[in-house]
Amino acid sequence: MHGHLADDSKFRERFIQEARSAARLAHPNVVNVFDQGQDTDMAYLVMEYLPGITLRDLLTERHVLTTEQTFDILEAVLAGLAAAHKAGIVHRDLKPENVLLADDGRIKIGDFGLARAASANTATGAALLGTIAYLSPELVTRGIADTRSDIYAVGIMLYEMLAGEQPFKGEQPMQIAYQHANDTVPVPSSKNSRVPVELDELVLWATAREPDERPRDARMMLDQLLETREQLRTPTAATTALPQPTVVMPVGGFGGSNEETQVLGARAQGATGPVNDATGTLAIRTDRRRRRGRWLIAVVTAIVVLAGTTGWYFGTGPGSLVTIPEEGVVRQSVEAASAVLTDLSLVVDKTPVEVFDPFITQGLVAGTDPAIGTGVAKDSPVTILVSKGPEPVTVPEIVGVDEATAKKNLKDGRLVYDEKSSLEQFDGTVPAGTVIAATGLDDAGATIALANGDPYFDQRPVGLIVSVGPLPTVSGLTFQQAVDALKEVGVTGIEGSRTFDDTVPADAVIGVQPETADAPIRPGDTVLVVISKGPDLVEVPNVIGMTLAAAKSTLESDGFVVTVDTNLPPEFWGYEPAKTKSQSTAGGKSIKRGSTVTISDD
Repeated sequence: MHGHLADDSKFRERFIQEARSAARLAHPNVVNVFDQGQDTDMAYLVMEYLPGITLRDLLTERHVLTTEQTFDILEAVLAGLAAAHKAGIVHRDLKPENVLLADDGRIKIGDFGLARAASANTATGAALLGTIAYLSPELVTRGIADTRSDIYAVGIMLYEMLAGEQPFKGEQPMQIAYQHANDTVPVPSSKNSRVPVELDELVLWATAREPDERPRDARMMLDQLLETREQLRTPTAATTALPQPTVVMPVGGFGGSNEETQVLGARAQGATGPVNDATGTLAIRTDRRRRRGRWLIAVVTAIVVLAGTTGWYFGTGPGSLVTIPEEGVVRQSVEAASAVLTDLSLVVDKTPVEVFDPFITQGLVAGTDPAIGTGVAKDSPVTILVSKGPEPVTVPEIVGVDEATAKKNLKDGRLVYDEKSSLEQFDGTVPAGTVIAATGLDDAGATIALANGDPYFDQRPVGLIVSVGPLPTVSGLTFQQAVDALKEVGVTGIEGSRTFDDTVPADAVIGVQPETADAPIRPGDTVLVVISKGPDLVEVPNVIGMTLAAAKSTLESDGFVVTVDTNLPPEFWGYEPAKTKSQSTAGGKSIKRGSTVTISDD
């Protein structure tokens, strides 16, 4: 890390955090960190060298990976990530650029620069960390990450490997962030018909918008991946030959045959066990697929017949209509959209109409009149609507009012209340239920503070930080009493520093501090309980008989302020005649450090 970067404390903290996070992991699928240190103004890491390429390089070259390639890469990624999650580490920046494919076939996860403890799922503060294309909805809306946020990023990478592109696109980062927060990730088979339905379901599970609906960690997803891989390898045809058990029949049994070796099906034996359970399961699956196949054939046949009988009317006859498409029109330049519409035999108005749009970049096509998706006759006139960007609005009165009023004012002001990024916060100066502050998103998708009257834009999200009143008063309580009082309001107290205090007795609680300096305290947080060591008392040494200079030096070294009462000039204090004959506080008495002690030669 170059010296000029060391001046950035946050950059330096992330640099050191990467070393500490990765050094805690020892796994074949995680890049090893061997050492970390400081040389003058330069911090450094010593890491494992992996000659090869990244997953991004592979996707750039091949676009779409095969199912087997996808399984191999994802299994390695999840194995390494499972080790991190087991160690209590959340990566928070998983993306193809951080998946390394070595020349010798090894696959490893790198770049733990944004990693943090899995239990520390608090807001990031000013701006979102990680790459926007792989951020989970909770990171976009609340800046909160846990193991399930990593799973979401893995799901996006799985989609990209199978479909050849990212699921969400946009001209601006905020557009992509909005889609993560509000849209469901499509199935990869919608882009690549060769993707099996089992992998579609795995993508949907990993990228569920609600964290509770995803795998809880990488180990759970890895187990499901291995099971899915095995299912896809298992033959499902009804004619698959299964081994039959060989048994010796008793004399007269089943038709009186002699003791010949006979082959019986599992059902004839009434046998049970794993083999027969697997046989029954396969039979059920095969039967279901057959019935589903017959049903699909019937439906397809009906559709073909219907299409054949009505094709003329809607294709070339009087019922033919042209549907105004979204693809190739919306988010395109006026010229490109006009070309698409003209090719569909529609007449495009030469004068576009400008409209405000909260999600489409200024200057690009936001829609049409008639609307996108409308069926119109050939040669019908169509007007292109060009975005002027989001309509400027003013943040209404939300800070300083009660929560219900703030929500109503947001709705009236054409802004969106964002429940996921809204928080409760302890505040001794603001009544409970009153909005302390508000947050929004800038054009890049980063969190910004909002105040009443600030300029903002139509339909953008707003999070509210609402007071829940003051923290309980814990000063003077025992440590356990303070912990119990904090627990009642949803705050975890742990022992912090011990410090001298003139007013609080030793071993009693002075107060609490947030784990991060100057951070607000919110329900669910952990705080440091500061405990008193009592007054800082020091025993006064006996300096009678010492020279004034020696006595003064001795007292000052123990933390006292010394006043010398003598007629002798200071240059004579070190000589024998300048003896200390009295001191204002007797030797052996304990007084507060920093107190004044007067010595005299009288």
